[in-house]
Amino acid sequence: MTTFLVPDMSCGHCKATVEAALARVEGAGSVTVDLTLRQVTASGPAPVPAVLAALDAAGYPATVAAD
Repeated sequence: MTTFLVPDMSCGHCKATVEAALARVEGAGSVTVDLTLRQVTASGPAPVPAVLAALDAAGYPATVAAD
């Protein structure tokens, strides 16, 4: 499970866009979006660079949250 910080995410449309983008990443697993914390958690073994690239391509650049 990996958590990503997505600072530009703030509304339901953002949430839907992020979820759709990560649904296309092989191995992302289930995705949880927390708009209040502006975080996305992917439960699967998808490579971090693939998730970051998908978020960036969707218009939501992200960083990996510290453990």
